Amino acid sequence: MSTSASDVVNGGISFWFADDGLPAPREPLAGDASADVVIVGGGYTGLWTAYYLKKAAPYLRITVLEQKFCGYGASGRNGGWLYNGVAGRDRYARLHGHEAAVRLQKAMNDTVAEVVRVVADEGIDADVHLGGVLEVARTRAQLARLREFHAQELTYGEDDRELYDAQETSARVEVSGALGSTWTPHGARLHPVKLVKGLAAAVAALGVTIHESTPVTEIRPRQAITPHGTVRAPYVLRCTEGFTANLRGQRRTWLPMNSSMIATEPLTDAQWETLGWSGREALGDLAHAYMYAQRTADGRIALGGRGVPYRYGSRTDHEGVTQRATIDSLHRLLLDFFPSLTGVGITHAWSGVLGVPRDWCATVTLDRATGLGWAGGYVGSGVATTNLAARTLTDLVRLDSRQGDRTDLTELPWVDHRVRTWEPEPLRWLGVQSMYAAYRTADRRETKNGSDQSSRLSRLADRVAGRH
Repeated sequence: MSTSASDVVNGGISFWFADDGLPAPREPLAGDASADVVIVGGGYTGLWTAYYLKKAAPYLRITVLEQKFCGYGASGRNGGWLYNGVAGRDRYARLHGHEAAVRLQKAMNDTVAEVVRVVADEGIDADVHLGGVLEVARTRAQLARLREFHAQELTYGEDDRELYDAQETSARVEVSGALGSTWTPHGARLHPVKLVKGLAAAVAALGVTIHESTPVTEIRPRQAITPHGTVRAPYVLRCTEGFTANLRGQRRTWLPMNSSMIATEPLTDAQWETLGWSGREALGDLAHAYMYAQRTADGRIALGGRGVPYRYGSRTDHEGVTQRATIDSLHRLLLDFFPSLTGVGITHAWSGVLGVPRDWCATVTLDRATGLGWAGGYVGSGVATTNLAARTLTDLVRLDSRQGDRTDLTELPWVDHRVRTWEPEPLRWLGVQSMYAAYRTADRRETKNGSDQSSRLSRLADRVAGRH
């Protein structure tokens, strides 16, 4: 490979922060305080919730508590996919009926446009390009899954989705070996850090108090406890996603699943001419151990996938540092998709965690008796889902405070969904490692045998995961 270990900026939170710079630090909590609403977590969920609450009720005293700085977690490390996927939709269809799941999907479709609208209204330059999402199939088994997936999406009301054959796919993006693809217009690529920094600035301008370098160690009814003091409020909203396990009593609530990314050096005009990708679609595939990628505003490819999927004891990484084997694996995947990029350097690598509930369902909840609320469990689809979750959480708080009627958002099937906790160690670690080993083996077998049937190993892994 052309990229040596010394050539790659490994960690440093993410390429996105390296590109746009770390934010100016905000003051930590100075002692005990009070508020009307305290939000734990300064990522997309927490900031969107603060934004919509303050817009709806300017008189509210809202405090955001962030352990590092806004965007330190997944909000500053993700792949920049603003799209309409939502974790758990099929399960919600089984639990609440198909029409309830259709309402959830349509709300997600609208959410993509809502984020684009707010970004424009607030003057946030987040490199947003509304090019949709293209998901490709590169084996016969993937193609069968892709056609099934496409047909299923149509049943959820996504009648503007399109299905492409190999030639039509190549006309959009020249992916080696692509047999077909499906495209939805409900998607955009963006710069994650520019979004989170702009959103934090907008929230602060509205009068929301943000305290950084203030880790919350425990959440109790109407209390958020930190080493610097306790903030008391009628509502305490947990918006911690992949870092939820750091809170006392929450070790097994959501599993912090690891995902890793690389970014190339900027490509030349001639290289882009070879690849196409002029629509700047967010790009994914139908492998079991799937990949995701975007064409960045400065002409790079940022590509991600699963490296070390989970660290024992629900630990998280240090500043995004990524194992060399993972960097090499993602580099091989890049060249497998785009062989013409042989010799192109990898400049950055990083990792982050996403929150995974035991049933893989994103949820929004408010307990009226205790004032405790939470939103999350996005399973990697949080760039847009955080916005819908925040607006839903906002409605739940406002309706509770005035004992109002229900809204369309509070009637969505993910509201107040409860799920059992993850198994204790070492079962948790063994299960996740086994699951992703099975997915990777399934992908290799499907590539080798050329069958149009998904590997039985993938179905076994799905059962172990609790996805179906």
